Amino acid sequence: MQPEDAQILLVVATSSLVLLILLITVIILFVFFQKRKLKFILEQKEAEKRYMEEIAKSQIEIQEQALQNMSWELHDNIGQLLSVARMHINILGTQLTDENKEKLDDISEIVGKSLQEIRLLSKTMNTEIIQNMGLVKSVEVELDRFNKLNFLEAKLHILGEKRTLDIKEEIILFRIMQEFFSNAIKHSKANKLEVTLNFKSDRLLVLAQDDGVGFEEGEIEKGSGLINMKSRAAIINTEFAMKSAKNKGVSLTLSYPYKK
Repeated sequence: MQPEDAQILLVVATSSLVLLILLITVIILFVFFQKRKLKFILEQKEAEKRYMEEIAKSQIEIQEQALQNMSWELHDNIGQLLSVARMHINILGTQLTDENKEKLDDISEIVGKSLQEIRLLSKTMNTEIIQNMGLVKSVEVELDRFNKLNFLEAKLHILGEKRTLDIKEEIILFRIMQEFFSNAIKHSKANKLEVTLNFKSDRLLVLAQDDGVGFEEGEIEKGSGLINMKSRAAIINTEFAMKSAKNKGVSLTLSYPYKK
């Protein structure tokens, strides 16, 4: 081999090596910047998620405060006015004939039922009372209210050993169920409502089922109530599912993992 050929081969080999090093460097830099970009995107999404969660929590706090204020207003003001009205009706009844007194008794009974409804309703709207009663008792009070006022026939089943949950998250779980109960009465035209609280070893499973007219799957997705329930469930890391079909009622399933 001539010295010139050897020199050319050396130059070619050196150039190839330099190109290989440059190629490897470019690949390493590309991978590095791609990882940085991916990390930045993930951090941005995480920040957006935290931001949306904070907004949702703030909205829930505002809603809870509004419900608390309404509860006090119902109990302290409207409740007292109805009590005074019923007292005056009873006094007036002593001054009437038996025939008119019977009619007045009917009015007194209506006022009495309204007073009972307001007192029970104010309990389930008041955050402090729910905190003191706990989730199970709060659900019992709500279902008892439906039964006493003949809204529908409501039953509660408790499975497993009861556990004390995070107080704030108990309230969120109760509000989700409360939204479902409200829909069962107002929209589903249900006659029966069954609720099961199943305290498993690692999570609480909630199943609520009514026997109402139901909805088409597309109709369920449009409701603002569903959006509220889903957003509340997401905040406490709870799996949420709602199923329905025309004339087959609506079912709600919540899977709440216990805090470690």
